Amino acid sequence: MKKLLSIEAGGNAVNIAALFVRITAAALMLSHGLPKLAYLFSGSPIQFPEVFGMRSDVSLMLTVFAEVICSFFILLGLGTRLAVIPLIVTMLVAVLLIHSADPFAKQEPGIHYLILYVILFITGSGKYSVDYLLQRKQQAGMVWTNR
Repeated sequence: MKKLLSIEAGGNAVNIAALFVRITAAALMLSHGLPKLAYLFSGSPIQFPEVFGMRSDVSLMLTVFAEVICSFFILLGLGTRLAVIPLIVTMLVAVLLIHSADPFAKQEPGIHYLILYVILFITGSGKYSVDYLLQRKQQAGMVWTNR
């Protein structure tokens, strides 16, 4: 009971939480990104919001990059802090521009993703990630570095 009411995160709790957030956010975002990727290569005329003066096809390509490629990196825990930056920007655009006139219920999923990505930006990928393995190898002198 004491542990349940404790304010301290013990042992691996933060690393397990980071793993859970990473896998959940990446898998859920892939469910949005993969249909966009299929649409991009479908040959159909692209109807996608033009943002910041970009053509709709460029906007779609950047969104697919964020939602598919960056999500895959996050799933692996590889370059997580860098990979969440395009997703943070994508979610800000979705919430503040694309869905700004929509009811809150339509904005809410983007806000949820934004919160998860900011958490990952702050915490990093955690111990259960490719980033951690690479860092350990580098510290052991097993990875080449430019010095």
